[in-house]
Amino acid sequence: MSDAFIICSNLSFSWPDDTPVFQDLSFTVGGGRTGLVAPNGAGKSTLLRLIAGELRPTGGTVTVNGMLGYLPQNLSLVGDLTVAEVLEIAPVLRALDAIESGDAGEEHFTTIGNDWDIEERTRAELDRLGLGDVTLDRPLHTLSGGQVVSLGLAAQLLKRPDVLLLDEPTNNLDVDARHKLYGVLENWTGCLLLVSHDRALLDRMERIVELDRGEVRSYGGNFTAYTEAVRASQEVAEKNVRNAEQEVKREKREMQQARERAERRQSNASRNLKSAGLARIVAGGLKRSAQESAGKANETHAARVSDARARLDEVGRALRDEQKITLELPGTNVPAGRTVFAGERMQVRHGGRAVFAGDGVDLSIRGPERIALTGPNGAGKSTLLRLVQGDLEPENGVTRRADGRIAYLSQRLDLLDLDRTVAENLAAFAPVMPEAQRMNLLARFLFRGARMHLPVGVLSGGERLRATLACVLCAEPAPQLLLLDEPTNNLDLVSVGQLESALNAYEGAFVVVSHDERFLADIGVERWLRLADGRLVETGAPETR
Repeated sequence: MSDAFIICSNLSFSWPDDTPVFQDLSFTVGGGRTGLVAPNGAGKSTLLRLIAGELRPTGGTVTVNGMLGYLPQNLSLVGDLTVAEVLEIAPVLRALDAIESGDAGEEHFTTIGNDWDIEERTRAELDRLGLGDVTLDRPLHTLSGGQVVSLGLAAQLLKRPDVLLLDEPTNNLDVDARHKLYGVLENWTGCLLLVSHDRALLDRMERIVELDRGEVRSYGGNFTAYTEAVRASQEVAEKNVRNAEQEVKREKREMQQARERAERRQSNASRNLKSAGLARIVAGGLKRSAQESAGKANETHAARVSDARARLDEVGRALRDEQKITLELPGTNVPAGRTVFAGERMQVRHGGRAVFAGDGVDLSIRGPERIALTGPNGAGKSTLLRLVQGDLEPENGVTRRADGRIAYLSQRLDLLDLDRTVAENLAAFAPVMPEAQRMNLLARFLFRGARMHLPVGVLSGGERLRATLACVLCAEPAPQLLLLDEPTNNLDLVSVGQLESALNAYEGAFVVVSHDERFLADIGVERWLRLADGRLVETGAPETR
């Protein structure tokens, strides 16, 4: 096992406007594979940037033992760079070429250092990541988004790092590229800290670190073991909360009963004192004594109630607020025999090149079908969704759409007005719906109170997805066909669960493009289509790898 490690001691960070991200975080990541999970907005990417040295902490320290490699979530790569330049090996290759041409200048040997085998190592690394056919002089702008991500990882691996930080490395990767990545990381022997919502990737980790409400907790085992541990702890927490609630009720009941007994005793004592004919001063003393005794008893019971409430608060903090969207969307129901879309011999061209093979592709969607559209990056899946929606018309072939709305959620979640609030956006999509009904609907999408009056532009990725779903699914008229393009990209695991909940309540047809096999299985996909080499082929459900 590698002796590389990361130590964060009392780490704090705030943005320039003094908005705190986290405070006094202390944890250690040693050798092996560690997955970092947390809700959107908790600071996962910020934490990786602090460890990488891109940001400076406002308090505490970060110690990294070993050579560091870092793959951020958003790669800032210029399109006219070559593959060799992205891999940062272009100077070494030029020095090798110069020496082979007879130029034995000392500067060339200095540039090469110990990297005499750099071209062989590079080809081997690219091949491991599924980029074996990519030449080193190829311009970056000719690569797909998934290939760029794989290339960025190759650049980090070529540095031979001891410590590797990866932020959502499977975003935009097709299924084959994902499994190439899984294989590379399964053989990793250094210190790996990885942020991902890809559950299949997280299941290949050796431990899970959770960042939640400003605290870090570590769990041994993979993501499945982590979820089981969380589920078990939640069951215990829920039981403790129920017991604590019963204790509060019992103490309040006993306090009330004690007050009633004291009041009855005082009333009886007053009657007895009057009938006993005692002097007024003596009777007053006895009365004050009884009142003091009742007051002390009341204070004792009040303290017990306070203690019980404190215990309830304490055990309540162990509960997780992971709410699920629960919906009934009757307007989206599509009869089983209805054809909502039919396209024959559809063909389009990009830059003069036909996207689809032969005469084009055929596609029909009937009833409330749940369709997964898979295939490699760059195969034309997004183009096919645009043809189904009608945003793009085929150059050849015909398309027919049934009456009813088709809703399209692009990867960019750009349907909503960023300057309007969530409530104002919904009002624009459903102007006839009564305001009280809109407020109730937003609450069911987990926008309650002030949250529904926030501008969409300030929402996290998961919140923006929920707001978009609310507007799309509940617009007038309700959509009978829903098209989703990589909807889980950049979503935290709680938000993915909320999306699954919403789609499982949806009664219309949908076509979803996704490389997340677990997500597709959890939303009840019934029909699998694969677009590759320009051909659309119906397949069965893929085997889990």
